[in-house]
Amino acid sequence: MNTNVDVDAMRKDAVEIFQKGFACSESVIYAIKKGFDLDLSDDAIAMSSGFPWGLGDGGCICGALAGATMCIGYFFGRRTPGDEAFLKCQRLTKEFHDAFKEHCGATCCRVLTRGKEKNSPERKEQCISFVDFTVEKLAEIILREL
Repeated sequence: MNTNVDVDAMRKDAVEIFQKGFACSESVIYAIKKGFDLDLSDDAIAMSSGFPWGLGDGGCICGALAGATMCIGYFFGRRTPGDEAFLKCQRLTKEFHDAFKEHCGATCCRVLTRGKEKNSPERKEQCISFVDFTVEKLAEIILREL
């Protein structure tokens, strides 16, 4: 794992891969994996493929927020029952959730994208801004806590 990361490069990577066809959650995990040079299978990206558009187009949690939660769990989550790392993971997830909500205005995809057609340029630009914010804030939390 690399802790001498270039956050601007990670943000750029996330936006570029989003524009090439990855969705929000996939883009966040891709950029964090690449930026921190994690020994993490691409299966983690695949595992996040159900999150976009609010859990499979259900409109619930924003995929970028869900992808960030997966990354926080990767770095700070528990790997055995009873491990108190769970408490730190929960605290950092709440911190990220609150920052995302404050910055983006909500955490629910249908609320965030209200009035925008699913594949419209306006919605895509908005989601790019969420992905960009997510990678920057997530990297800040990870670097601070490592």
